[in-house]
Amino acid sequence: MTVIEVVPGRGKLVLEVTALYKHFEKVRAVDGITFSVRSGEVYGLLGPNGAGKSTALKCILGLYTIRGGRISVMGHDPLANPEDARRVIGYVPEEPEIYKSLTVRELLNFVASIREMDPKVASERASQMLTSLDADQYFDSIVATLSRGNLQKVQIIAAMLHEPDLLIMDEPLTALDAKSRRVVKEMVKLHVRRGGSVLLSTHVMEQAQDQCHRIGIIDKGRLVAEGTLDELRDLEHSAGASLEDLFLMITEQDRSVEEIMRRFEEAYKRGSA
Repeated sequence: MTVIEVVPGRGKLVLEVTALYKHFEKVRAVDGITFSVRSGEVYGLLGPNGAGKSTALKCILGLYTIRGGRISVMGHDPLANPEDARRVIGYVPEEPEIYKSLTVRELLNFVASIREMDPKVASERASQMLTSLDADQYFDSIVATLSRGNLQKVQIIAAMLHEPDLLIMDEPLTALDAKSRRVVKEMVKLHVRRGGSVLLSTHVMEQAQDQCHRIGIIDKGRLVAEGTLDELRDLEHSAGASLEDLFLMITEQDRSVEEIMRRFEEAYKRGSA
C-alpha cells in the first residue's frame, strides 16, 4: 500500500453537505447543516444525544430521504445514485448491522465481492486486520457467536477492507478493549495518511480531541460551531480548554452540570447527616 502525506484541509473534496434538512413529522432532526470533508482529514461530528448526528450520517449514506439541501460524495448524490456513492464509502454503524448467519470469512469474502476486490488481496488484507485486532481465531466462526467487541472488530474490518475514500464511523470504539481501541485509532491514522477521509461521530471526547483535524458540533439539529480545536478555543475565549469543556460550553450544558453536582452534593450531605 502506498502511504502519502496529505495536508488536512488541502486535499480533494470528498464529502460536501449543503443546507441539509431532515424532518420527522414536526421534529427537525437535521436543520440546515452545512459542512465538508477533504481527503487526508478526520472530521468529527459531535453533539448531545438526539442532536441529529446519526440522522445526518444516514442521510449521507442515502438511507433517508431529505427535506431539502444537497449531499455530494466524491461527486455522487447518494439519493439519485446510491450505488455510485456507496461504492466509495465504508460505514461502521453504532449497532451491529452485519449478516450473522455467515462465518467471518464468508462475510468478508462477500464484502470483497460486492466491492469488486481481488480475492487474494482481500483475503490477505482481512487476515492482517483480524490478526492486528487479536481476532484471527474467529475467522471461521459464525458471526452470531461473536461477542459484542468482536462484532465491532468485524464491522470495522468490513468497512475498511476496500480502502474507501470516505470512512463513516458512528461510535466505532464501542465495546472494544484498550488495546483494540489503540489499534483502531492507528488504523484510522494510516487510512488518512494514505489520502482517505473519515467522518467520525463519537461521545468519546478524548478520541475526537486526539484524532479530529476539524470538529463540527450539532445541537438540536443545527451546526452551532465548527473548526479546529484551537479555533473552538478562540470562539469560547478558553485557551487550553479540553474538547470536553468546550463541547459543554458550546452546547450550554456546562451550567447544568454544575447545578446537577450542586444538588447532588446537597443531597449527599443530607443523607450523611
